[in-house]
Amino acid sequence: MELSFVVNEELLHYCVKSISIVCEQIKMVSFGKKLKERQIQEWQGYYINYKLMKKKLKQYANHSQAVVLDRRFVLKDFSRMLDNQIETIVLFLLEQQGALASRISELNEQKDSLQEQPDISKINDLRESYQAVGRDLLKLLYFVEINAIGLRKILKKFDKRFGYKFTDYYVKTRANHPYSQLQQVFKHVGLGAVVGAISRSLADLQDRQGSYLSIYDQPSLPLQDPVVDSMQAAVDRLSHSTNFLNFMAQHALIMQEELPTPVEEEVDDQKYHFMSLLLNLANTFLYMVNTYIIVPTADDYSMSLGAAATVCGIVIGAMAVAQIFSSVYFSAWSNRSYFRPLVFSSIVLFIGNVMYALAYDLKSIPVLLIGRLFCGFGSARAVNRRYISDCVPLKIRMQASAGFVSASALGMACGPALAGLLQTNFKIYKLTFNQDTLPGWLMAFAWLIYLIWLWISFKEPNRDTEINNVPQESKAEPAADALEKGVVEPLLLKSPENQQDDDEEEGDESEEAPEDSHRPANSIAAAYRLLSPSVKVQLLIYFMLKYAMEILLSESSVVTTYYFSWSTGTVAIFLACLGLTVLPVNLVVGSYISNMFEDRQILLASEIMVCVGILMSFNVIIPYSVPQYVCSGLLLFVSAEVLEGVNLSLLSRVMSSRLSRGTYNGGLLSTEAGTIARVIADATITLAGYLGESMLLNVTLLPSLFICIVSILATFWTYNSLY
Repeated sequence: MELSFVVNEELLHYCVKSISIVCEQIKMVSFGKKLKERQIQEWQGYYINYKLMKKKLKQYANHSQAVVLDRRFVLKDFSRMLDNQIETIVLFLLEQQGALASRISELNEQKDSLQEQPDISKINDLRESYQAVGRDLLKLLYFVEINAIGLRKILKKFDKRFGYKFTDYYVKTRANHPYSQLQQVFKHVGLGAVVGAISRSLADLQDRQGSYLSIYDQPSLPLQDPVVDSMQAAVDRLSHSTNFLNFMAQHALIMQEELPTPVEEEVDDQKYHFMSLLLNLANTFLYMVNTYIIVPTADDYSMSLGAAATVCGIVIGAMAVAQIFSSVYFSAWSNRSYFRPLVFSSIVLFIGNVMYALAYDLKSIPVLLIGRLFCGFGSARAVNRRYISDCVPLKIRMQASAGFVSASALGMACGPALAGLLQTNFKIYKLTFNQDTLPGWLMAFAWLIYLIWLWISFKEPNRDTEINNVPQESKAEPAADALEKGVVEPLLLKSPENQQDDDEEEGDESEEAPEDSHRPANSIAAAYRLLSPSVKVQLLIYFMLKYAMEILLSESSVVTTYYFSWSTGTVAIFLACLGLTVLPVNLVVGSYISNMFEDRQILLASEIMVCVGILMSFNVIIPYSVPQYVCSGLLLFVSAEVLEGVNLSLLSRVMSSRLSRGTYNGGLLSTEAGTIARVIADATITLAGYLGESMLLNVTLLPSLFICIVSILATFWTYNSLY
């Protein structure tokens, strides 16, 4: 018995590993092929016929070159085809739901009879029967999710190929219709009730240690049943419902694979190292502290060197200017190593902070700016994000992504708070230590300690993921060997018919060359060509929110000193309080609001609230009051934080899968958009300073208001494509 268990365990491990290898191999394959690979064999006739609809699009394209097709005919014809496809999916879905409901009803009758005459063995058998129904339901959830993704892909392909707003038309006419079958696919109507029935029954059968409470009395009590956990995870993913960790992780824009798989992809233990992950998160935290620790004192530092207070915009923005370039080379460098970029980043940041601190005694604005440029050249956020994406196991990647965002938020809050604590003035030899220079000295020391920790503790992950040979099997286990071959070969080999189908599908790809159509973008220009209108709008929104936030934060010291005569400590407290709102706000939005409303609804509402915050910030009532400034700034900042999470979530959903990997990926594009926004915002502050501090607030808010209004209009334009 023990030998059999060992053999079966080894067989299971080998099969899972083989399946994960196959999943890795098909990542670069076209979506149509992946869709076919992931289908459940006995349900093949009920999936969306992605290949047929692609051929239909090709026919439209060929006809349109010879004859001008009537737009209404194309819309109606393709809509009819989609309606038929969706009807096939929905009718099969209802049939399967009915079958599952019948099985659950029969099991419930057995459960009721067992309550009168309890029998431990029968209870265990009944629990296994419920779990079997749960596993079948899990297959049905994967079925619905794959079809929903296929529908989104074909709608996006239609819009991209013909320039029609077909998605807008189709969703608008079908989504809220009383006979809509589209809702069945995208909202999985009825499946939640089946999940609830299985979960409740398993909870009733589980030993509750004498408790008479049900799951409705204690909804937060974990069921400790992997089947229930898997079902709930599938439902959450299908409905795009979320929780705090998910919502926080959306800020990181670490894109996941577009198609679900019942087999969780394994990450080699040698590739994942907890201390290395912790070092990446520490790098993120320290960099954000480094960015914002100078904000409360940048204007005072500029004036002490003989410049105007508004030169603080250039001082703060110099770091962002350098980050535009550092993001690209760090992203490329992370293709080969993680350790070396982090070491380089730490050294450059150490040098930059020392130069920033020495500029005071050297009485040199150029040294100050060069120091900040060096700090920007040390931005390794692309490496931090890439490490989480590539080296962290899938089961904890969401937590790691949330940790990345939390570290950033904590750094944003700690930076100004630390600046408020450094209110001292003394000299050691010829070096001055005061509120202007201490941020530089403190961060230089922090990066030196980090460098030592990094050198001692970081473990470079093994990048050799290719498996060149299959382990030889023992001759003493011919039965197991035959069984393994029987399980693995269908996954690795294709029949001639399947190969022919794949060849046909490859020839039916879009206008791009087959060998290039699924490779990652190799330049910024190539990445830009992959951007659909929806993606461009989301990047515009990201640009807008980063611009508005940078204006608020960077000019806060100058504005509050001019209007309210705030001290450096007061400004630091204000900025720290803003930073501390990030986690609570995301907790509320991620745990509650995002489960009640669609992402696109939250997106639009957040944009409007950002616009309201900007309008409230204008100095149109004399005198300008502290409550007005604080309330408007808080509304603007909180709304922008909410907007960022939803925006990046939608961005990852509408972005091409080719932008999920490689150097010029979606994360890099969003980082560049945000960094450019910060650079322009800081330059705006400096230029507006020439008009005088009395005009600074209103002049810098006008571009924010204009960009915000444009982004709202653009959101309305692409609203239905975000379905």
